[in-house]
Amino acid sequence: MAGPIDYRFSLANERTFLAWIRTALGLLAGGVAVQTLAEQFSTSGFRRAVAAACAGLAVAIAACAHRQWKRVEAAMTRGEHLPGSVLVPVLAVGVSVVTLAAGVAVLAS
Repeated sequence: MAGPIDYRFSLANERTFLAWIRTALGLLAGGVAVQTLAEQFSTSGFRRAVAAACAGLAVAIAACAHRQWKRVEAAMTRGEHLPGSVLVPVLAVGVSVVTLAAGVAVLAS
């Protein structure tokens, strides 16, 4: 065991976690906005699909953020190298899928 963690590193890890949570909340708000405000889509199926994709991505980001926060805290406690994260690729692919779905919905309406 490496001993106590420098509180600055622990707080930095917490700030990173909270940034991911803000991102998830933004995605969720975007999904709600699409479902509520995007009435110009010719079918409600497109609107629901884009809103559901935003909400699903928000859940995935929040869950992965919590897992990553715990993994980093544990690695710091043990004095190990910090683990990598899947959050950036998940977010990049997820936002790309949502963007494509929204583009298709706009073109189809």
